[in-house]
Amino acid sequence: MTTSLAHQCILITGASSGIGTACAHFFAQAGARLILAARRREKLEALAEALQKRYQIQTRSLPLDVQDSEAVMTAIESLPADWQAIDVLVNNAGLSRGLDKQYEAPLQDWEEMIDTNIKGLLYVTRAVVPGMVARGQGHVVNIGSIAGRQTYPGGSVYCATKAAVKSLSEGLKLDLLGTPVRVTNIEPGLVETEFSTVRFRGDGDRAQTVYQGMTPLTPDDIADAILYAITRPAHVNISEIFLMPTDQSSATLVHRRPT
Repeated sequence: MTTSLAHQCILITGASSGIGTACAHFFAQAGARLILAARRREKLEALAEALQKRYQIQTRSLPLDVQDSEAVMTAIESLPADWQAIDVLVNNAGLSRGLDKQYEAPLQDWEEMIDTNIKGLLYVTRAVVPGMVARGQGHVVNIGSIAGRQTYPGGSVYCATKAAVKSLSEGLKLDLLGTPVRVTNIEPGLVETEFSTVRFRGDGDRAQTVYQGMTPLTPDDIADAILYAITRPAHVNISEIFLMPTDQSSATLVHRRPT
């Protein structure tokens, strides 16, 4: 019997765009209550309002920078009592910076990737999972990447952070053995979101070349995969979902048609 999301409380980090926003729509349609976390308050509040109107569900905005460990813990602890029982955590907040050689890259790029993709994921997990264990119910979904399996030129630090997400997902599942809490690592290939725009610090033209001549995955494709994982029967743990566009066969091999 599949798991119903009706009235379940789901926390999504990085909810203000891309995969996070797509997840919010998919889960709202399934009747979940949503805690939407991201740094951009205005975008969060607009999304929350749109979801309430369209799906008649409850939402709560949580303006938050996952890089700040104290802010994360305070935000989770300060949730109203009826929002404290988080059933599903989607650790979606993440970013990449630049494509510089490892020995030439700006240190700030490294700090942002490591602080968000690894430490931020850990901070939120640490704040939420003890409650799941205490209640005997929960599911953690980490958004990894093909980059966690295959390193590509100019991406070594980003790839290292996503390899860490893979290890952290596997390690969390080991630590949760004997509890009903499930863990899933989602590892997409090319997905057309703000990801490349962020990587190139707002250079939209350069970002667009990443997807030129091929059909990338969409945020809805990833949200659909996550929805599948979290609605399996309680005894089923989908540990990994590794998905790529048909036009992609590895981190560096992409079929591009003339444009």
